[in-house]
Amino acid sequence: MLIGELSRRTGVSPRLLRYYEAQGLLAAGRSPNGYRDYDEDAVDTVRQVRALLDAGLSTEVIRSVLPCVRDGEGGTPEFDWCAGLRATLHRELAATDERINSLQRNRNALAGYLAQSSTAAR
Repeated sequence: MLIGELSRRTGVSPRLLRYYEAQGLLAAGRSPNGYRDYDEDAVDTVRQVRALLDAGLSTEVIRSVLPCVRDGEGGTPEFDWCAGLRATLHRELAATDERINSLQRNRNALAGYLAQSSTAAR
């Protein structure tokens, strides 16, 4: 299938599909005229990539875990627990928790500043 059809079927722009290809997340053959030619599995791959991006994973991490992903019910990725996959996801979860903690500290500092300004305005 051509890139336009893959875009239509997945709701992902052709520009993003080319980016996924450049990042090693999506493979395309080439037709004799040089157009990208995607197989039917590309639809599932794009959906998996989108779901993993929505979970906060970087394209680098997705590239490493994608071979262990298959389509689950409702488009939610399911995993074949390849070697190292659990450790990778634990590492990403810990990094996400740290970002949340950092944002909470930022939020508390900002709230404190606002509390100071409201008492000074009285």
